[in-house]
Amino acid sequence: MFIHIGDEHVIRAEEVVSIIDYNLYSSSSIVEEMIFNQRKNGNVTEVEYEEPKSIVITVDHIYFSSLSVSTLNKRAQISNILDQIDEVTEDTPE
Repeated sequence: MFIHIGDEHVIRAEEVVSIIDYNLYSSSSIVEEMIFNQRKNGNVTEVEYEEPKSIVITVDHIYFSSLSVSTLNKRAQISNILDQIDEVTEDTPE
């Protein structure tokens, strides 16, 4: 399944490694260093229209999102539930 993370960006739910609060960006040297290195490699997508509220880390990319961590977690949970429903439906004989 997919998760809409704001600013017309949609990512695969299974590729999400972590969703963290944007406030950790400036308070954690580890997060700052990781994002700095990924920016050098061209693997960071910034927020275009609003201030960032969260950072979505995937297997191969980092996205700044204007949506809150709680909103993104809810979307991820819904995506997970829909995946489970699809699996049950596929396993049910007709």
